[in-house]
Amino acid sequence: MDIRQIEYFAEVAKHLSFTKAASTLHVSQPSISKAIQNLEAELGVPLFYRSSKQLELTDAGQAVLVNAKQVLEAFKNLRSELTDLMDLKKGQIRIGIPPIVGAEFFTKLVSQYKEQYPYIEIILSEVGTKKIREGVEAGELDIGLICNLCIATNQLETISILKDPLMLIVHLDHPLATRPFIKLSELKKETFVMYRKDFTLYDRIVEECAKNGFVPNIACETSQKDLIIEMVAAKLGIALLPKKICEKIKDDTIVAIPFDEEHIFLELGMAWKKNKYLSYAVREFIALTHDFISD
Repeated sequence: MDIRQIEYFAEVAKHLSFTKAASTLHVSQPSISKAIQNLEAELGVPLFYRSSKQLELTDAGQAVLVNAKQVLEAFKNLRSELTDLMDLKKGQIRIGIPPIVGAEFFTKLVSQYKEQYPYIEIILSEVGTKKIREGVEAGELDIGLICNLCIATNQLETISILKDPLMLIVHLDHPLATRPFIKLSELKKETFVMYRKDFTLYDRIVEECAKNGFVPNIACETSQKDLIIEMVAAKLGIALLPKKICEKIKDDTIVAIPFDEEHIFLELGMAWKKNKYLSYAVREFIALTHDFISD
């Protein structure tokens, strides 16, 4: 048994397809099939049901997969540690950021890091918090910016970066535009422009609306802050955005109104996987984030 066989098996199990696994790994399908057959022969058990249209893991295959993931994770950690020993100033960080908040709160930190470590490559993925959490837990991302730290699990280490209240934004001609404060319950009959469902703030807003006795009427869901603002400017609905974003809106037709009580916040934090070897590049990024928060 070698690490390549385990890698091939895990990839086939992930896709439940020899063809897709071969495409992902950039090897021929016969090579993967032969490797899996050799692994099955060595273990003395079949790992897949091949009779049905859909490839399926056997019970033995399920058990092997659990251990295979641990082996591959340990091997990845070993390679990362050896890379650090060979070259402490180079490397790569894969970071997930929610597009609706990333640019507002992350640019200065990344810029400062790149000044200190110009040869470390930063790969940014813009997806919602739920996808970011899954990516960090799966080892596909090294670090993730996550909204609302309550979604953190026992698989993640987290630090809190900021807590920013949401504000209501409406068009200048909207009846609520002259109000100094607003109650969430007063938005019962309004049409909302919302974050997508893979953003935890979507869940928080819907949850808070439910506490106030209504389900929000949603006209549009998006991950793009600019589109939310444009739709409100076009009188297609109202929206809730973090205060720091509202303060930077330059459209004169948009009015931002605080809530009389601050119930909903953008709670921005940073997360990384527990019990995973952290490369020099990742450790330094986390350390810089701590300093950044302190300042």
